[in-house]
Amino acid sequence: MPIQFLLLNPPPNTYRPPMHWQKVTVIGVGLLGGSLGLALKQRRLAKTVVGYVRRPASIVECETLGVVDRALTDLADAVKETDLIVLCAPLGQMRELAERMIGSLKPGALVTDVGSVKAVIVQELEPIIAKGGGEFIGSHPMAGAEKTGPGSARADLFVKAVCAVTPTPNSTNHAISIIEELWRSVGALPLRIAPDQHDDLVSRSSHLPHVVAAELSNYVLSPVHPKEQALLCANGFRDTTRIASGSPEMWRDISLANQRNLARVLGVFIEDLQEFRLALENDDRKAIEEFFAQAKQRRDQWSGQGTSPE
Repeated sequence: MPIQFLLLNPPPNTYRPPMHWQKVTVIGVGLLGGSLGLALKQRRLAKTVVGYVRRPASIVECETLGVVDRALTDLADAVKETDLIVLCAPLGQMRELAERMIGSLKPGALVTDVGSVKAVIVQELEPIIAKGGGEFIGSHPMAGAEKTGPGSARADLFVKAVCAVTPTPNSTNHAISIIEELWRSVGALPLRIAPDQHDDLVSRSSHLPHVVAAELSNYVLSPVHPKEQALLCANGFRDTTRIASGSPEMWRDISLANQRNLARVLGVFIEDLQEFRLALENDDRKAIEEFFAQAKQRRDQWSGQGTSPE
């Protein structure tokens, strides 16, 4: 399936007002789920935004923060009579949640998610949701932070962020357009792409950087080094390793769900590092300078394109 960019602001003659939903249910009210709830509420895109949470204590927290209108621990009640359901739970929980809620789905309900891996999720959830009378279209907003929980939610989290939308040959045009409109309505830039291609691309741009940041933190901050080591870690180290503070459970699930692609790109990455080490050992000044010059040129060019938030 070819990649398609869908404009955030369509030409005047094709402008459509934002879609409005009667009820939207967010399954899992953390950073992404809470931010989506806030965006839907502040932009008045839904009459009611309901959040499903696992712990009773989370009900008070979510409602106090205002990230949803109502928070519930009963999944069937949360999805009952819902037009649109967004799975914002960890990847490892999505199949179980989908199986538990299909008996309560409103006929024709649309279900999407925010998972960082798409092929396995789409393969598992599409037939489950179809069995319950709904339709599943995968999504992945390229937005987030190392912070977690509803207290970190921001209504503008998705503004100008690319959001992958991953339909399959079974997807209807109507459902695809609604899911794209959902993300466009909260400020994102929908990108239509096949699930397998999505997983290949994010293994390099998202999953590999997390592994690198984690290894830098593990190696540099290891207790085997002198105590002065941490004192000499400045802004460069802080910026490079920021994402290592993300949820270990989430990144375990992402790594395993995309293990084939991630293992392959790790192999290429290690080979590139070995080439740099060889140039260093051989005192190859030209190769070393070209390594850094090429990186600067490519990074500066990407940064200037403005296709994704910093």
